[in-house]
Amino acid sequence: MTPTTPPTLTRETLGNRDQADPLAATRDAFSLPPGVIYLDGNSLGAMPKATAARVTDLVTRQWGTDLIRSWNTHDWIGAAARIGAKIAPLVGANTDEVIVADSTSVNLFKLACGALSLRPGRRVILTEPGNFPTDLYILQGLERLLGGRAEVKVRDREDLPGAIDGDTAAVVLTHVHYKTGECWPMAEITARAHADGAVALWDLSHSAGALPVDLNAAEADLAVGCGYKYLNGGPGAPSFVFVARRWQNEIGTPLAGWMGHADPFAFGDDYQPAAGIRQQLCGTPGMLGLTALECGVDTFAGIDMSALAAKGRALGDTFIALVESRCTGDALTLASPRDAARRGSHVSFRHPMGYAIMQALIARGVIGDFRAPDILRFGFTPLYLSFAEVWDAVEILREVLDSGVYLEPRFSERSAVT
Repeated sequence: MTPTTPPTLTRETLGNRDQADPLAATRDAFSLPPGVIYLDGNSLGAMPKATAARVTDLVTRQWGTDLIRSWNTHDWIGAAARIGAKIAPLVGANTDEVIVADSTSVNLFKLACGALSLRPGRRVILTEPGNFPTDLYILQGLERLLGGRAEVKVRDREDLPGAIDGDTAAVVLTHVHYKTGECWPMAEITARAHADGAVALWDLSHSAGALPVDLNAAEADLAVGCGYKYLNGGPGAPSFVFVARRWQNEIGTPLAGWMGHADPFAFGDDYQPAAGIRQQLCGTPGMLGLTALECGVDTFAGIDMSALAAKGRALGDTFIALVESRCTGDALTLASPRDAARRGSHVSFRHPMGYAIMQALIARGVIGDFRAPDILRFGFTPLYLSFAEVWDAVEILREVLDSGVYLEPRFSERSAVT
């Protein structure tokens, strides 16, 4: 079948759109390999050009020459709060409400425990099935650890708001679904939780750096977020924690580490929590990861998040329109919301041979990823992706499908990471 593409969508018109893109210049801040169309920044952001030099300086000069003095002379000790303050405007928080610490999984555990401490006498943690697995695993582990003092309940998306009641301590949800990209209405769900006296804990891993999140406008209580996706902090980058000011000196923490102590270098035997957000720190921060994360966060300096989100939505809309007009006759089914206002910055299609198709795309230089059982996932990172690349990626997808090259056995051989 001959593809029929809307006349406004040609490579030339998309190239013209790139020329007029106010964010086009930010692409120069990233190290992007030639011959690659990177559609997986929603899983691991591209490396900023500044990162290698900054990390090298930390290793060779700060660590290598200044040694332990660098905790003071290079303010290693202040890095977690400094970077948290830089992340804060990206998620609609005050600078003293965000700090960088640990991994997303560890931070979710800390805040889920903290949410229970804010609602003594309540035991139910409410979430949805199909949430990102580590979120579910952490909550299930907490349930096992606390026995009858905590109960995790999962409810389908359409039923969850009505399941919030007087026994609910916390509603724990991922703002943008990791598979489909569907967004929860944060303000609406938070208000619904508050109406029954529960707190709202949000996972912003697929939101921060992609959408104009406004935690304080939504009156959110708690949040965690990933540092290595849209924030471009590098593989395994540390996570961030948000605790609204009103809860900072009331929330309990299950990991009372020395960096969260009111006076860590007094070396007292008994824990005294630090005031404010610093209580969320635990162990000694990893400066290699923090330094790389700071480079990633710095790429957002001066960026209008509304403009960034608008470009992300437009990139996703363009991709959907091109796939559905040019990849006709194939078993691709849109798995993401068609309405960009209900979608994050990635788009997913279903196909029974999704894994093999993605491997064939990667072999051709179009890097997305696969999520079982049948999801091809494509991320649209506005800071460094162009509209012309979206056209080229769809053309390669069309060629892969039309040629049937993905049926070659090598593309069905499963790797450890999909």
